[in-house]
Amino acid sequence: MEDGLFPADAVVRRVAGESLLLAGGGRATLLQIAHPAVAQGVYEHSDFAERPLDRLRTTLSYVYAVLFGTRAEALAVSRAVTTLHRRVVGPGYDAGDPGLQVWVNATLFDTATLLHQRLFGPLPPADLDVCYQQYSVLATSIGCPEDAWPADRDAFGRYWDQMIRTLPVGAPAREIATALLRPRNLPVALRPGIPLHRFVTVGLLPAPIRAGYGFTWSARQQRRLDRALSVTSAVYPRLPVRLRHGLKDHYLRDLRQRMAGRRQPRWTPRSPSGAPTPPGA
Repeated sequence: MEDGLFPADAVVRRVAGESLLLAGGGRATLLQIAHPAVAQGVYEHSDFAERPLDRLRTTLSYVYAVLFGTRAEALAVSRAVTTLHRRVVGPGYDAGDPGLQVWVNATLFDTATLLHQRLFGPLPPADLDVCYQQYSVLATSIGCPEDAWPADRDAFGRYWDQMIRTLPVGAPAREIATALLRPRNLPVALRPGIPLHRFVTVGLLPAPIRAGYGFTWSARQQRRLDRALSVTSAVYPRLPVRLRHGLKDHYLRDLRQRMAGRRQPRWTPRSPSGAPTPPGA
């Protein structure tokens, strides 16, 4: 029997193991920092703009360790993140606030299931319900009370709609977004992908949040994004699973090598509350 929090065929593993979900990292992050308290915590404690690949490594190592690692790996990484989050406290924000932890995790769940269903088609409602409950572990592993996570997908839908309608996108969030979408310090080989990353990130945002950031988005741009996702959905699912899960396997292997070397995973003290995922978060 596999010594992990979930069995190998768990719905959450089927959804979160796909490497192409990385394309939604920017969306998840911009949704997270649309919350003023999250934005302030990131603004004062995170330096992802200066070292984007390190931040990506930190975030994905946590997600993959909890969802795909052994119980010992999940516990070790969760403890490290919890310890660092105790330092992320300031006027108006606290990384240990269950409300912020729920919002951060909500953006991860919504982004992952949105993209997975665009690529593979709708999940059966029963599977989606199970996936929703399983995703809560990314919040509860770092101290969020279980009853803080909305009880079911109907409750989540009401919570999500209210947050999207009412979150004010402030100046700190817009400044962070600029650094995220126009990153510095990327290797030269990755820089040609920045415009595509920016296009997909802006296009995947819910309209009220996109407007709050001041991004423009036309019907023509939406058609381009829809066509791109349609083409991707025709090709990507036919790739070998080994390739589709390559990112997850890489980061788990990297994490295990560091832990085997008797070094803790490098969780930076500047980790933001609940910390997300983009290329650069």
